[in-house]
Amino acid sequence: MKKFITASALFMGMVLGIVLTIVVYLFWYQSVQLDENMADSEKKPLYWVAPMDPNYRRDKPGKSPMGMDLIPVYEEGSGMEDLSPGTVRISPDVINNLGVRTAEVERHTLHAEIKTVGYVRYDEDHLIHIHPRVKGWIEKLYVKTSGDPVEKGQPLYRIYSPELVNAQEELVLALRRKNQRLIEASEERLKALYVPTGVIKRIKKKLKVSQTMTFYAPQSGVVDNLGIREGFYVQPGTTLMSIGVLDPIWVEAEVFERQAPLVLPGLPVTMTTDFIPGKRWQGKVDYIYPTLDPKTRTLKVRLRFSNGDRELKPNMFTRVVIHAQSSSEVLVVPKEAVIRTGDTERVVLVLGDGRFKSINVRTGRFDDRYAEILEGLSEGETVVVSAQFLIDSESSKTSDFRRMNHGDSMNSMSEESSDGHGVSAIEGIIHKIIPEENKIEIWHGAIPDWNKPPMLMKFEVAKDVDISNLRESMKVDFTFQNEGGKLILTRISKKPGPEHDMEGDQE
Repeated sequence: MKKFITASALFMGMVLGIVLTIVVYLFWYQSVQLDENMADSEKKPLYWVAPMDPNYRRDKPGKSPMGMDLIPVYEEGSGMEDLSPGTVRISPDVINNLGVRTAEVERHTLHAEIKTVGYVRYDEDHLIHIHPRVKGWIEKLYVKTSGDPVEKGQPLYRIYSPELVNAQEELVLALRRKNQRLIEASEERLKALYVPTGVIKRIKKKLKVSQTMTFYAPQSGVVDNLGIREGFYVQPGTTLMSIGVLDPIWVEAEVFERQAPLVLPGLPVTMTTDFIPGKRWQGKVDYIYPTLDPKTRTLKVRLRFSNGDRELKPNMFTRVVIHAQSSSEVLVVPKEAVIRTGDTERVVLVLGDGRFKSINVRTGRFDDRYAEILEGLSEGETVVVSAQFLIDSESSKTSDFRRMNHGDSMNSMSEESSDGHGVSAIEGIIHKIIPEENKIEIWHGAIPDWNKPPMLMKFEVAKDVDISNLRESMKVDFTFQNEGGKLILTRISKKPGPEHDMEGDQE
């Protein structure tokens, strides 16, 4: 009997426990549902937008022109954000996984290293060409080959010239007659024929004519372009030889056309050569030639180097680096942040709160680290420098890349055709006419010229455009243009065909 009572008590306890558990659960579930219902009632959508076109808004659920369900937009920003065309949002964990790095738009001086090649040349400021001033024959040649070193005053060649013999005889005759005017005239003639002063003094002292005349080196250096041999007949205009110096030395280099603005006289230059591996010469830009080579599209630059040890030889091949630096600070971004395509350049702009947007920019000069920004960005803005290609590909689906200024998406619609009425006629449907404001709202299809998707836009009607015969839901052809940021409707006409019910598309 006791066992039965005990078993019954245990059974009743279990049943009571189950019932209490069910009651507590139901009470908790109802309270949770009530909280959720209250939360849902508090979060009312502000409006509904099309998934592929955030500019298409409605005050109730429905369908977009592409047949997709409209998405609600809430005041606190949950759900679909009201993002401008081209703006994308990425969650923080995805940003971390992509390895997104950013950098600020700053001002820096550009330091460009222009790397090119050059060829060693004589310093033409000290290059002398030797020519005879009389006709005659080379009796003796004291230098035999090009490249021979010579010192100033060293004999170069001896020549027999009847003209020189006659000039000497005139001086001797004037001296014997003691005619001062003839003496002076004869001396001037011999000097004009480049006869050395010592030879003239010897003639005046000994009153004796020399059948041959020796000429001497006017400067120290090395012989180049030796074009004569003993016995040659020469005359004025014949180049006998050249004498060049090896210190300092010139190096002629070429830079590309796009690098030419960076090169200025006086810039430092570093040079190396395979002749002496590891050694560096320091020089400077001496002169920039005024013409561009029409075939190679390069500009010739002359560099000057000291060559006291005579290690650099004419016609040597060298590698040079011109260290160019901008004179003032310019707006720059890291070079890797610029996405360069065939005809445009753009960057991915960081908008904050995980939002990014690709915008067009106009770049100037580049150096090893930075790219100069001429238009499209402002100092202090932030751009993406890694993983930007992935973000750019997503942003480019809706972004209007004809826009240079990212502040106003409608500024891109300023390009006009030659007739002054904007692009060719666009098809659309009148959504709303606002006569008191002289404005009209038109739903238009995609505009391939601007990469614009279908959207609803409001236009100000030009004074010469008559809209009195138009009404809502009417199909039209229209053109417009941008005037100071205002979209002006310049032409509009009814399009043949049945009228269109805008609201009907959303049912």
